[in-house]
Amino acid sequence: MQRYLILAAAVLMQICLGATYSWSVYVRPIREITGLLQGPAQLPFTVFYFVFPATMLVTGTLLPRLGPRFCAVTGGLLFGSGWLLASFGSVHFAFTITGIGLCAGIGAGFAYIVPIATCIRWFPDNKGLVTGVAVAGFGGGAALVSQTAGWLMNSRGWPPFSTFSLFGLIFLLCVSLAGLMMRNPPEIDTQPSPSLSFKKVLQEPQFRLLYLAMIAGLAAGFTVNANLKELFPAGSVRTGITAVALFALANALGRITWGGIADRLQALTAIRWNLAGQAVILLFSPLILVSETGLLLYAVLTGFHYGGVLVLYAATVAGTWGHKHVGQVYGWLFSANIPAALAPLIAGMVFDHSQSFTGALRVLAAILVLAIFLTFRVRGASSAGISPLQR
Repeated sequence: MQRYLILAAAVLMQICLGATYSWSVYVRPIREITGLLQGPAQLPFTVFYFVFPATMLVTGTLLPRLGPRFCAVTGGLLFGSGWLLASFGSVHFAFTITGIGLCAGIGAGFAYIVPIATCIRWFPDNKGLVTGVAVAGFGGGAALVSQTAGWLMNSRGWPPFSTFSLFGLIFLLCVSLAGLMMRNPPEIDTQPSPSLSFKKVLQEPQFRLLYLAMIAGLAAGFTVNANLKELFPAGSVRTGITAVALFALANALGRITWGGIADRLQALTAIRWNLAGQAVILLFSPLILVSETGLLLYAVLTGFHYGGVLVLYAATVAGTWGHKHVGQVYGWLFSANIPAALAPLIAGMVFDHSQSFTGALRVLAAILVLAIFLTFRVRGASSAGISPLQR
Protein backbone atom coordinates (compact mmCIF):
# COMPACT_ATOMS: atom_id res chain seq x y z
CA MET A 1 0.00 0.00 0.00
CA GLN A 2 2.87 2.36 0.78
CA ARG A 3 4.19 2.37 -2.76
CA TYR A 4 0.76 3.32 -4.15
CA LEU A 5 0.54 6.23 -1.71
CA ILE A 6 3.96 7.36 -2.90
CA LEU A 7 2.79 7.04 -6.51
CA ALA A 8 -0.29 9.18 -5.74
CA ALA A 9 1.91 11.82 -4.08
CA ALA A 10 4.18 11.73 -7.13
CA VAL A 11 1.25 12.46 -9.44
CA LEU A 12 0.15 15.39 -7.24
CA MET A 13 3.66 16.84 -7.34
CA GLN A 14 3.81 16.58 -11.11
CA ILE A 15 0.37 18.18 -11.55
CA CYS A 16 1.77 21.31 -9.92
CA LEU A 17 5.19 21.21 -11.58
CA GLY A 18 3.60 20.97 -15.02
CA ALA A 19 1.81 24.32 -14.65
CA THR A 20 4.28 26.06 -16.97
CA TYR A 21 2.82 24.03 -19.85
CA SER A 22 -0.20 26.33 -19.63
CA TRP A 23 1.93 29.36 -20.51
CA SER A 24 0.26 30.03 -23.88
CA VAL A 25 -2.96 30.91 -21.99
CA TYR A 26 -1.20 33.93 -20.50
CA VAL A 27 0.66 35.15 -23.60
CA ARG A 28 -2.12 37.17 -25.23
CA PRO A 29 -3.32 38.88 -22.00
CA ILE A 30 0.27 39.71 -21.07
CA ARG A 31 0.90 41.14 -24.54
CA GLU A 32 -2.20 43.31 -24.24
CA ILE A 33 -1.14 44.63 -20.83
CA THR A 34 2.58 45.09 -21.46
CA GLY A 35 2.70 45.70 -25.22
CA LEU A 36 5.28 42.93 -25.69
CA LEU A 37 5.65 41.06 -28.98
CA GLN A 38 5.10 37.30 -29.32
CA GLY A 39 8.79 36.42 -29.03
CA PRO A 40 9.64 38.39 -25.83
CA ALA A 41 6.40 37.21 -24.20
CA GLN A 42 7.83 33.66 -24.37
CA LEU A 43 10.85 34.54 -22.21
CA PRO A 44 9.48 33.11 -18.90
CA PHE A 45 8.71 29.82 -20.66
CA THR A 46 12.09 29.74 -22.40
CA VAL A 47 14.10 30.68 -19.30
CA PHE A 48 12.21 28.03 -17.30
CA TYR A 49 13.25 25.34 -19.77
CA PHE A 50 16.85 26.50 -19.59
CA VAL A 51 17.07 26.66 -15.79
CA PHE A 52 14.94 23.56 -15.09
CA PRO A 53 17.18 21.03 -16.93
CA ALA A 54 20.38 22.89 -16.00
CA THR A 55 19.46 22.44 -12.34
CA MET A 56 18.78 18.75 -12.93
CA LEU A 57 22.36 18.31 -14.10
CA VAL A 58 23.32 18.95 -10.48
CA THR A 59 20.36 17.59 -8.52
CA GLY A 60 20.48 14.22 -10.30
CA THR A 61 23.88 13.70 -8.68
CA LEU A 62 22.82 15.20 -5.34
CA LEU A 63 19.65 13.10 -5.02
CA PRO A 64 21.38 9.98 -3.60
CA ARG A 65 23.17 12.14 -1.03
CA LEU A 66 20.40 14.51 0.03
CA GLY A 67 17.54 12.02 -0.27
CA PRO A 68 14.23 12.30 -2.17
CA ARG A 69 12.32 14.04 0.63
CA PHE A 70 14.78 16.92 1.00
CA CYS A 71 15.00 17.51 -2.76
CA ALA A 72 11.21 17.37 -3.22
CA VAL A 73 10.36 19.75 -0.37
CA THR A 74 13.10 22.20 -1.36
CA GLY A 75 11.85 22.13 -4.92
CA GLY A 76 8.27 22.77 -3.81
CA LEU A 77 9.22 25.80 -1.76
CA LEU A 78 11.23 27.31 -4.60
CA PHE A 79 8.64 26.50 -7.28
CA GLY A 80 5.73 28.03 -5.39
CA SER A 81 7.77 31.07 -4.37
CA GLY A 82 8.69 31.63 -8.00
CA TRP A 83 5.06 31.90 -9.06
CA LEU A 84 4.42 34.29 -6.18
CA LEU A 85 7.30 36.46 -7.35
CA ALA A 86 5.92 36.34 -10.90
CA SER A 87 2.77 38.09 -9.69
CA PHE A 88 4.81 41.31 -9.43
CA GLY A 89 5.05 41.32 -13.21
CA SER A 90 2.46 44.09 -13.20
CA VAL A 91 5.25 46.32 -11.87
CA HIS A 92 7.85 45.05 -14.34
CA PHE A 93 7.82 41.95 -16.55
CA ALA A 94 11.31 41.09 -15.25
CA PHE A 95 9.65 39.83 -12.04
CA THR A 96 7.68 37.28 -14.08
CA ILE A 97 10.76 36.18 -15.99
CA THR A 98 12.73 35.82 -12.73
CA GLY A 99 9.89 34.14 -10.83
CA ILE A 100 8.56 31.60 -13.32
CA GLY A 101 11.73 31.33 -15.37
CA LEU A 102 14.53 31.31 -12.80
CA CYS A 103 13.14 30.57 -9.32
CA ALA A 104 10.43 28.09 -10.39
CA GLY A 105 12.89 26.55 -12.84
CA ILE A 106 15.34 25.80 -10.04
CA GLY A 107 12.48 24.42 -7.92
CA ALA A 108 11.32 22.13 -10.71
CA GLY A 109 14.90 20.99 -11.21
CA PHE A 110 15.05 19.86 -7.57
CA ALA A 111 11.62 18.21 -7.46
CA TYR A 112 10.94 16.74 -10.93
CA ILE A 113 13.41 13.85 -10.87
CA VAL A 114 12.32 12.68 -7.39
CA PRO A 115 8.98 11.03 -8.35
CA ILE A 116 10.57 9.34 -11.37
CA ALA A 117 13.61 7.91 -9.59
CA THR A 118 11.59 6.98 -6.48
CA CYS A 119 8.68 5.29 -8.26
CA ILE A 120 10.96 3.29 -10.56
CA ARG A 121 12.60 1.87 -7.43
CA TRP A 122 9.20 0.89 -5.99
CA PHE A 123 7.95 -0.62 -9.30
CA PRO A 124 11.09 -2.13 -10.94
CA ASP A 125 9.13 -4.52 -13.19
CA ASN A 126 7.06 -1.80 -14.88
CA LYS A 127 9.55 0.99 -15.46
CA GLY A 128 7.84 2.44 -18.52
CA LEU A 129 4.27 2.33 -17.25
CA VAL A 130 5.02 3.63 -13.77
CA THR A 131 7.15 6.43 -15.23
CA GLY A 132 4.24 7.35 -17.47
CA VAL A 133 1.81 7.40 -14.55
CA ALA A 134 4.21 9.30 -12.30
CA VAL A 135 4.79 12.08 -14.83
CA ALA A 136 1.29 12.09 -16.35
CA GLY A 137 0.38 14.80 -13.90
CA PHE A 138 3.06 17.06 -15.38
CA GLY A 139 1.08 17.15 -18.59
CA GLY A 140 -2.41 16.80 -17.17
CA GLY A 141 -1.89 19.47 -14.54
CA ALA A 142 -1.61 22.10 -17.26
CA ALA A 143 -5.17 21.27 -18.33
CA LEU A 144 -6.48 22.11 -14.87
CA VAL A 145 -4.29 25.21 -14.55
CA SER A 146 -5.14 26.52 -18.03
CA GLN A 147 -8.89 26.08 -17.53
CA THR A 148 -8.80 27.70 -14.10
CA ALA A 149 -6.61 30.56 -15.28
CA GLY A 150 -8.79 31.08 -18.37
CA TRP A 151 -11.93 31.24 -16.22
CA LEU A 152 -10.33 33.67 -13.78
CA MET A 153 -9.04 35.97 -16.55
CA ASN A 154 -12.00 35.85 -18.94
CA SER A 155 -14.98 35.39 -16.62
CA ARG A 156 -13.80 37.01 -13.42
CA GLY A 157 -11.64 39.72 -14.97
CA TRP A 158 -8.43 38.76 -13.16
CA PRO A 159 -5.19 40.03 -14.71
CA PRO A 160 -2.71 37.19 -15.40
CA PHE A 161 -0.39 38.41 -12.65
CA SER A 162 -3.09 37.91 -10.01
CA THR A 163 -3.54 34.28 -11.08
CA PHE A 164 0.19 33.75 -10.56
CA SER A 165 -0.12 34.64 -6.87
CA LEU A 166 -3.04 32.23 -6.34
CA PHE A 167 -1.28 29.36 -8.07
CA GLY A 168 1.95 30.16 -6.24
CA LEU A 169 0.33 29.54 -2.85
CA ILE A 170 -1.29 26.32 -4.05
CA PHE A 171 1.94 24.99 -5.58
CA LEU A 172 4.03 25.85 -2.55
CA LEU A 173 1.75 23.88 -0.23
CA CYS A 174 0.93 20.91 -2.47
CA VAL A 175 4.42 20.14 -3.76
CA SER A 176 6.01 20.53 -0.35
CA LEU A 177 3.44 18.31 1.40
CA ALA A 178 3.58 15.67 -1.34
CA GLY A 179 7.37 15.80 -1.16
CA LEU A 180 7.23 14.71 2.46
CA MET A 181 5.89 11.35 1.20
CA MET A 182 8.91 10.65 -1.00
CA ARG A 183 11.18 7.89 0.27
CA ASN A 184 13.12 5.00 -1.20
CA PRO A 185 12.19 1.35 -0.55
CA PRO A 186 14.49 -0.92 1.48
CA GLU A 187 17.22 -1.99 -0.92
CA ILE A 188 17.19 -5.69 -1.80
CA ASP A 189 20.75 -5.53 -3.10
CA THR A 190 22.96 -4.16 -0.33
CA GLN A 191 26.06 -4.08 -2.53
CA PRO A 192 27.04 -0.50 -3.38
CA SER A 193 26.55 0.30 -7.05
CA PRO A 194 29.56 1.68 -8.94
CA SER A 195 29.45 5.38 -9.65
CA LEU A 196 29.08 6.51 -13.22
CA SER A 197 31.40 8.99 -14.86
CA PHE A 198 29.76 11.68 -16.97
CA LYS A 199 32.61 11.43 -19.47
CA LYS A 200 32.14 7.68 -19.90
CA VAL A 201 28.36 7.95 -20.22
CA LEU A 202 28.76 10.74 -22.75
CA GLN A 203 30.99 8.46 -24.83
CA GLU A 204 28.24 5.86 -25.07
CA PRO A 205 26.48 5.88 -28.48
CA GLN A 206 23.21 5.20 -26.65
CA PHE A 207 23.46 8.38 -24.62
CA ARG A 208 24.33 10.58 -27.60
CA LEU A 209 21.46 9.08 -29.60
CA LEU A 210 18.97 9.66 -26.82
CA TYR A 211 20.22 13.21 -26.36
CA LEU A 212 19.83 14.19 -30.03
CA ALA A 213 16.48 12.46 -30.39
CA MET A 214 15.20 14.08 -27.20
CA ILE A 215 16.21 17.54 -28.44
CA ALA A 216 14.18 17.00 -31.61
CA GLY A 217 11.10 15.73 -29.77
CA LEU A 218 11.22 18.43 -27.12
CA ALA A 219 11.74 21.26 -29.62
CA ALA A 220 8.64 20.21 -31.55
CA GLY A 221 6.52 19.88 -28.42
CA PHE A 222 7.72 23.15 -26.89
CA THR A 223 7.04 25.12 -30.05
CA VAL A 224 3.48 23.88 -30.38
CA ASN A 225 2.71 24.12 -26.67
CA ALA A 226 4.03 27.65 -26.13
CA ASN A 227 2.38 29.07 -29.27
CA LEU A 228 -0.74 26.88 -29.45
CA LYS A 229 -3.33 29.64 -29.20
CA GLU A 230 -1.63 31.56 -32.02
CA LEU A 231 -1.46 28.64 -34.48
CA PHE A 232 -5.00 29.49 -35.59
CA PRO A 233 -5.33 33.23 -34.86
CA ALA A 234 -8.89 33.37 -36.20
CA GLY A 235 -10.09 31.12 -33.38
CA SER A 236 -11.90 32.44 -30.34
CA VAL A 237 -10.26 32.90 -26.96
CA ARG A 238 -12.37 30.06 -25.55
CA THR A 239 -11.24 27.70 -28.33
CA GLY A 240 -7.62 28.61 -27.67
CA ILE A 241 -7.95 27.85 -23.96
CA THR A 242 -9.70 24.57 -24.77
CA ALA A 243 -6.87 23.66 -27.15
CA VAL A 244 -4.33 24.24 -24.39
CA ALA A 245 -6.32 22.00 -22.04
CA LEU A 246 -6.67 19.27 -24.68
CA PHE A 247 -2.94 19.39 -25.37
CA ALA A 248 -2.30 18.91 -21.67
CA LEU A 249 -4.77 16.04 -21.30
CA ALA A 250 -3.43 14.31 -24.42
CA ASN A 251 0.07 14.88 -23.06
CA ALA A 252 -0.88 13.06 -19.85
CA LEU A 253 -2.58 10.21 -21.73
CA GLY A 254 0.40 9.96 -24.07
CA ARG A 255 2.81 9.57 -21.17
CA ILE A 256 0.89 6.60 -19.80
CA THR A 257 0.32 5.04 -23.23
CA TRP A 258 3.89 5.45 -24.46
CA GLY A 259 5.12 4.20 -21.09
CA GLY A 260 3.19 0.97 -21.65
CA ILE A 261 4.55 0.75 -25.20
CA ALA A 262 8.11 1.17 -23.88
CA ASP A 263 7.63 -1.94 -21.71
CA ARG A 264 6.63 -4.02 -24.74
CA LEU A 265 8.65 -2.77 -27.71
CA GLN A 266 12.37 -2.35 -28.24
CA ALA A 267 13.36 1.09 -27.02
CA LEU A 268 14.64 2.28 -30.39
CA THR A 269 11.47 1.13 -32.13
CA ALA A 270 9.23 3.05 -29.73
CA ILE A 271 11.37 6.17 -30.07
CA ARG A 272 11.27 5.98 -33.88
CA TRP A 273 7.49 5.67 -33.93
CA ASN A 274 7.20 8.63 -31.60
CA LEU A 275 9.51 10.82 -33.70
CA ALA A 276 7.76 9.78 -36.93
CA GLY A 277 4.34 10.60 -35.54
CA GLN A 278 5.44 14.08 -34.52
CA ALA A 279 7.06 14.70 -37.92
CA VAL A 280 3.93 13.75 -39.87
CA ILE A 281 1.69 15.98 -37.76
CA LEU A 282 3.95 19.02 -38.10
CA LEU A 283 4.40 18.46 -41.83
CA PHE A 284 0.65 18.47 -42.43
CA SER A 285 0.01 21.44 -40.12
CA PRO A 286 -1.29 23.70 -42.96
CA LEU A 287 -3.95 21.10 -43.81
CA ILE A 288 -5.08 20.65 -40.20
CA LEU A 289 -4.98 24.21 -38.87
CA VAL A 290 -7.80 25.54 -41.07
CA SER A 291 -10.58 25.72 -38.48
CA GLU A 292 -11.23 25.71 -34.76
CA THR A 293 -11.96 21.99 -34.93
CA GLY A 294 -8.64 21.49 -36.69
CA LEU A 295 -6.86 23.38 -33.92
CA LEU A 296 -8.42 21.14 -31.28
CA LEU A 297 -7.48 18.02 -33.24
CA TYR A 298 -3.96 19.35 -33.68
CA ALA A 299 -3.68 19.95 -29.94
CA VAL A 300 -4.68 16.35 -29.19
CA LEU A 301 -2.32 14.79 -31.75
CA THR A 302 0.72 16.86 -30.84
CA GLY A 303 0.08 16.58 -27.10
CA PHE A 304 -0.24 12.78 -27.28
CA HIS A 305 3.06 12.33 -29.11
CA TYR A 306 4.87 14.91 -27.03
CA GLY A 307 3.82 13.01 -23.92
CA GLY A 308 5.97 10.12 -25.04
CA VAL A 309 9.12 12.21 -25.08
CA LEU A 310 9.25 12.53 -21.29
CA VAL A 311 8.58 8.82 -20.77
CA LEU A 312 10.44 6.84 -23.42
CA TYR A 313 13.80 8.35 -22.57
CA ALA A 314 13.47 8.05 -18.78
CA ALA A 315 12.35 4.42 -19.08
CA THR A 316 15.19 3.69 -21.50
CA VAL A 317 17.73 5.16 -19.08
CA ALA A 318 16.40 2.82 -16.36
CA GLY A 319 16.62 -0.17 -18.68
CA THR A 320 20.11 0.71 -19.93
CA TRP A 321 21.97 2.04 -16.88
CA GLY A 322 19.82 0.54 -14.09
CA HIS A 323 17.25 2.05 -11.75
CA LYS A 324 19.92 3.08 -9.22
CA HIS A 325 21.38 5.49 -11.75
CA VAL A 326 18.15 6.93 -13.14
CA GLY A 327 18.43 10.18 -11.20
CA GLN A 328 22.02 10.74 -12.25
CA VAL A 329 21.91 9.73 -15.94
CA TYR A 330 18.44 11.11 -16.66
CA GLY A 331 19.49 14.34 -14.99
CA TRP A 332 22.29 14.62 -17.58
CA LEU A 333 20.03 13.57 -20.43
CA PHE A 334 17.35 16.04 -19.38
CA SER A 335 19.70 18.89 -20.29
CA ALA A 336 18.43 18.31 -23.84
CA ASN A 337 15.69 20.71 -22.73
CA ILE A 338 18.21 23.57 -22.83
CA PRO A 339 18.81 23.70 -26.60
CA ALA A 340 15.20 22.63 -27.23
CA ALA A 341 13.92 25.58 -25.18
CA LEU A 342 15.18 27.95 -27.89
CA ALA A 343 12.64 26.56 -30.36
CA PRO A 344 9.48 28.39 -29.16
CA LEU A 345 11.39 31.65 -28.82
CA ILE A 346 12.77 31.38 -32.36
CA ALA A 347 9.39 30.30 -33.73
CA GLY A 348 7.77 33.28 -32.00
CA MET A 349 10.29 35.64 -33.60
CA VAL A 350 9.67 34.07 -37.02
CA PHE A 351 5.95 34.64 -36.48
CA ASP A 352 6.56 38.29 -35.60
CA HIS A 353 8.19 38.79 -39.01
CA SER A 354 6.10 36.49 -41.24
CA GLN A 355 2.79 36.22 -39.29
CA SER A 356 2.96 32.45 -39.84
CA PHE A 357 4.33 29.41 -38.02
CA THR A 358 4.32 27.17 -41.11
CA GLY A 359 8.01 27.60 -41.93
CA ALA A 360 9.15 26.91 -38.38
CA LEU A 361 6.96 23.80 -38.12
CA ARG A 362 8.33 22.41 -41.39
CA VAL A 363 11.90 22.88 -40.20
CA LEU A 364 11.06 21.04 -37.00
CA ALA A 365 9.51 18.19 -39.02
CA ALA A 366 12.75 17.89 -41.00
CA ILE A 367 14.78 17.76 -37.77
CA LEU A 368 12.54 14.97 -36.46
CA VAL A 369 13.07 12.94 -39.63
CA LEU A 370 16.82 13.46 -39.33
CA ALA A 371 16.69 12.17 -35.75
CA ILE A 372 14.95 9.00 -36.97
CA PHE A 373 17.74 8.33 -39.48
CA LEU A 374 20.37 8.86 -36.78
CA THR A 375 18.85 6.07 -34.68
CA PHE A 376 19.67 3.54 -37.40
CA ARG A 377 23.38 4.35 -37.18
CA VAL A 378 23.80 2.99 -33.66
CA ARG A 379 21.77 -0.22 -33.90
CA GLY A 380 23.12 -2.80 -31.47
CA ALA A 381 25.84 -0.48 -30.17
CA SER A 382 26.91 -0.94 -26.57
CA SER A 383 30.05 -0.79 -24.49
CA ALA A 384 31.36 -3.00 -21.77
CA GLY A 385 29.37 -2.92 -18.60
CA ILE A 386 26.25 -1.31 -20.07
CA SER A 387 23.24 -3.16 -21.45
CA PRO A 388 22.34 -2.63 -25.11
CA LEU A 389 19.75 0.05 -25.77
CA GLN A 390 17.60 -2.43 -27.69
CA ARG A 391 16.42 -4.76 -24.98
